[in-house]
Amino acid sequence: MRQAARLEAQFREEEALPVYQEVLRRQPDQVAALCRCSDLSCRIGNRQTNREKKIGFFTSGSAYARSAWRLDSTNSEVNIAMAFSLARMALIQSGKERVTTARDIKRYAENAIRYDPKSYKAWHILGRWNYEVSGLSAVERFFARWFFGALPEASLGEAIACYEKSMARKPDFMLNYYELARCYRRDGQKDKAVRLLRQMDALKDGMYDDREVRQQGRQLLKELEN
Repeated sequence: MRQAARLEAQFREEEALPVYQEVLRRQPDQVAALCRCSDLSCRIGNRQTNREKKIGFFTSGSAYARSAWRLDSTNSEVNIAMAFSLARMALIQSGKERVTTARDIKRYAENAIRYDPKSYKAWHILGRWNYEVSGLSAVERFFARWFFGALPEASLGEAIACYEKSMARKPDFMLNYYELARCYRRDGQKDKAVRLLRQMDALKDGMYDDREVRQQGRQLLKELEN
């Protein structure tokens, strides 16, 4: 576990994953290793350009999360793993499956907060859920309700509140800056978005994907300043 954590800290995620998998080969019920395997599988999978490889990683990430949940359903990190892996699976699902998955993502994120109100990850996921669902058009909501059942209520204001709670709990979480800036832009708070993106660019990379997030933030800042 320490070896895998060191590799993650060095942004060597594709090397860390098989080390966590070796932990599970020796100790299949290791919940922390299951959560890390789920998280890394989903993040590595999201970077794949080949659809079949992407699906394979997402499916594995979901399976690891479900195994962890069967072992400890009241663990906040386990519920985060469930919510995150479902969010990735939604990228490759059909319309009906996505609506069902959307409900479950919210449920697991809220469970994670219930078991650990200080979880910045859970607040971030709930913020993203509100942002995406509140952005659906009236037509999209109508068809979702008509064919698959109504989605839970969501709002941009709630998304902003959740992201701000995540930031209060972990002020150096780069992705949260970018996502909150997107909320501010949609809400017409351009000055806040610009200020946040400038702050974000001064942060140090905390994980592998932060390099890409930084570039996305710079692009968004450029759009806002033009």
